[in-house]
Amino acid sequence: MLIIKNYKTTSSQKGSTLIYTVIVIFIFSMVMLAVLSYANAQLRVVRSTISREQAFHIAEAGVNYYQWRLAHFSSDYWDGNASTTPGPYVHDYIDKDTNQKVGEYSLQITPPTLGSTMVTIRSTGYTTQNPKTKRTLTVRYGVPSLAKYAFLTNGDLYIGSGSSVTGETHANGGIRFEGTTNAPVKSSRSTYNCQPVHGCNNPYQVKNGIWSSQGNPPSQSFWQYPVPNVDFSSITSNLATIKSGAQSAGIYLPPSNAQGYSLVFNSNGTISIYRVTSLRSHVTGYDFNGNAHNEDIDYNNRTKLDGNASLPGTQDYNMPSNGLIYIEDDAWVQGTVRGRALVAAAVLPYSAASAPNIFIPNNLVYSAKDGTDVLGLIGQQNVLITYYAPDDLEINAAMIAQNGSYGRWNFSDTSKDDLTVYGSVSTFAVGGTYWSNGSGYPTRFTTYDSNLLYAPPPSFPVSAEGFQQISWGSD
Repeated sequence: MLIIKNYKTTSSQKGSTLIYTVIVIFIFSMVMLAVLSYANAQLRVVRSTISREQAFHIAEAGVNYYQWRLAHFSSDYWDGNASTTPGPYVHDYIDKDTNQKVGEYSLQITPPTLGSTMVTIRSTGYTTQNPKTKRTLTVRYGVPSLAKYAFLTNGDLYIGSGSSVTGETHANGGIRFEGTTNAPVKSSRSTYNCQPVHGCNNPYQVKNGIWSSQGNPPSQSFWQYPVPNVDFSSITSNLATIKSGAQSAGIYLPPSNAQGYSLVFNSNGTISIYRVTSLRSHVTGYDFNGNAHNEDIDYNNRTKLDGNASLPGTQDYNMPSNGLIYIEDDAWVQGTVRGRALVAAAVLPYSAASAPNIFIPNNLVYSAKDGTDVLGLIGQQNVLITYYAPDDLEINAAMIAQNGSYGRWNFSDTSKDDLTVYGSVSTFAVGGTYWSNGSGYPTRFTTYDSNLLYAPPPSFPVSAEGFQQISWGSD
């Protein structure tokens, strides 16, 4: 039998198979190319993510380094260089396991502005393998001032029923709290001996660290006692440094050889300064220990000082560039403050017999309550509201009665109306502005100025807590 093969059909099948194979290989190649491209793209994303994460941690190391530096060298804003050497300051970042350099961080430090304690640290990190991928952290640190309290006292405190307190209150002694508040009320005592001056029996009554005659008043939810003592000695500002600063770039007023000085802040940013030549008589006042004071504390006649001796006439003083005003005598302070200033009335070394007072005879307010205007008052002995102060009185200031009391003496023939304080009150001894016989200000509003926390008056004492983080942000 003769068998004839169809070679044409077989060849055609082989050709078709080859075409199918080529198509399959092409499709497979395209798919694999897409897969490889995607994988490569993902690998680049992973590598970029790793580089960004490494850069972030390197930048964070830069922030941590400078936080440590500020903790040990609180006034070094130049990374150990001379103050004329600007940043950025570049540091190697070493892997502690391999002891190899893996990247760098670059630091830019912005020092505090006048009157502020806030430092800005800007740290940029990157790796040596991928230096174009950078991360930047911007962190602000500040030292809280001792104007963080609405009220701070080294002794006992009585917040009466007519008082409204907005801000934290702290006493190293006990507290009788009859008013209203929206912030912590703290005492360092679990119990204390409440004296008759605060409405307790003679000679005293043992009371809880914080108490009220109302039993369980609404403010009780804010009470905290006992808490750690606040070292009141830390409030003692460096008066010698303030004096030196006032003599070099501020306003320094030596003993007046009269009754003291009257300072009137003007809304245009100037200060009118007078020598007080006589006082205005008034009735006897009684302090917070029941001692009688027959001395007069309101000014009567004044002579204006010339703020610019090179010009004729009586010129006002410009606000000093460093904001410091140091007076070696009693000082009366009033007016409208525009700018940042600190007034200290002191005589060194301290003596209770010669330590000056600061008197507030009239309204003392800011031109704006946005932090641009700030005033500190440090009376080496007392900070006192005078007999003839207006019935409705407003005080805008951070006040310190360094070795005495803040308040108004008991003048039994006077009854005022409203007292508004915007700022902070620190008093060494017991003080007050209203008495049970009706003398003083029956309605009292005290509001803490939050701008004072990290931007206090120039040379105002700051907390021993050191730098604290205020804000944190990354790019």
